[in-house]
Amino acid sequence: MTTLQGIPLAVIGGDARDQILVRRLAERGATVDVIGLPMEETERVRIVEDIPKALAGKAALLLPMPGVDLEGRVYAPLHHQPLRLEAAHMALLAPGVPLFVGVARPILRQMAQSCGLSLIEVAELDEVAILNSVPSAEGALQIAMEKLPITIHGSCSMVLGFGRLGLTLTRLLQAMGSRVTVVTRDGGHRARAWEMGAAAEPLSALANLLAKTDIVFNTVPASVLGERELAATNREALIVDLASAPGGTDFEAARRLGIEALLAPGLPGKVAPKTAGEILARVYPDLIARHVPRRDG
Repeated sequence: MTTLQGIPLAVIGGDARDQILVRRLAERGATVDVIGLPMEETERVRIVEDIPKALAGKAALLLPMPGVDLEGRVYAPLHHQPLRLEAAHMALLAPGVPLFVGVARPILRQMAQSCGLSLIEVAELDEVAILNSVPSAEGALQIAMEKLPITIHGSCSMVLGFGRLGLTLTRLLQAMGSRVTVVTRDGGHRARAWEMGAAAEPLSALANLLAKTDIVFNTVPASVLGERELAATNREALIVDLASAPGGTDFEAARRLGIEALLAPGLPGKVAPKTAGEILARVYPDLIARHVPRRDG
């Protein structure tokens, strides 16, 4: 088990996932200053009232998976007021200190670069993304089961994109008896989908497939379901867009055409916060130990 004995950490914002993560990091020996996240104080967990105090002398900064918004406000749904992260705050950290976040928006990238911090986007790491694909896929199916008047069993489903989430989602849909078509540009991914027993088609065939599809799950973080594709879509179909905001769907066009389309990123923290928190707690100790220089004594 990786020890974090004596490593001072700062955690800003977060949700139920991060509460679990903080407790587990403290159990490994880290000392954690927290702001913007309700926690019970312990010998190793301290609640602080301002960001400069939280950051002073820290060996690493941990931000929530969603990171900050376009104006630098930290994702902190459990906090009573907005928390804005500024470059002046980041400058309190020594150059080279790791900044861990799920996904970094440009404003956070710029601040980290200007202060010489080491930015680590954990959502892009296989060790996080593959594990997170399980609650994401289950959450996507939960949405579909709640919204559709038909069962998943016997339905015609489509998975757009066949990365880590697309693969897990395909496997889960197949296990529930859905007839799955995977649509992806990548020939190797199509071969893997076919090997798993799914139909596999290139993106160029998308418009011709949508008329006979009951459920579309998009995992592609680019515009793939535009007005042309939506015009060819079964009007009774449900689109669940799992890509990061703004997603890959023209939601205004879907509304005009009478197609129900939902943007549903960040499902792990919403549908299974305990599992999602334990996933982070499983991965973070090794990441911190890898990126934080050991201190003598």
